[in-house]
Amino acid sequence: MKKRSPYIIMPVKDSIETAEQAIRAIVTSGYTLTVYDDNSSSENAAQLDSLATELGIEVVHISALTDHPSPNYRLVLNTAQQKAIADKSDLVIVESDVIVREQTIARLQKAATEGVGMVASVTVDEQGSINFPYEYAKKYKQDGECSKRFSFCCTLLTNAFLRAYSFEQLDPTKNWYDVHISHMSRDLGYKNILLISSPVLHKPHSSRPWKQLKYTNPLLYYWRKLTQHKDKI
Repeated sequence: MKKRSPYIIMPVKDSIETAEQAIRAIVTSGYTLTVYDDNSSSENAAQLDSLATELGIEVVHISALTDHPSPNYRLVLNTAQQKAIADKSDLVIVESDVIVREQTIARLQKAATEGVGMVASVTVDEQGSINFPYEYAKKYKQDGECSKRFSFCCTLLTNAFLRAYSFEQLDPTKNWYDVHISHMSRDLGYKNILLISSPVLHKPHSSRPWKQLKYTNPLLYYWRKLTQHKDKI
């Protein structure tokens, strides 16, 4: 029996050129998409609305839901979880700096068998080498269960797992939740599957350029992280 189409979301914060590539890749692969615009500039928000008209995607402007400053990942996750549960579907998160391939979503779904909580595609650079945040997977030769932390770069969360753990429990003082949620999946007895055979192109931190300092000037990165309370995981 053919699986129900997943609810696919993409949080977007500016970096409109990369985001547009990411959006078009999903639409080209034959799936619909909901973009959550997390307080992009007015010009970029308008560009997203234009893409919605052209491509038939849905754009949800977070500014209409809350006046909380970006990032609003907790709100996005809660909203998406409720939608996926209501639709009895899995949830797929593709970040705006990730370019999927034609069969990426279908392969995530195929691997989401009974007892699985999350399925993620490994990320690679333009030369095809595994890159951030999956450097630890360079030693892996094939798809399989993984005990390491997952990212939301391109990840499916099964409906069973969504029903087992409410994102209302996520710490509102944090910014990002992928590591926590990937651990919760395993703590609840689910398997997390990493797909080495189905990589996706990752252009790290395109939407938040200041995070590139992690590689170019790590001392300044961690100073900003601590003093400006950025990037709380």
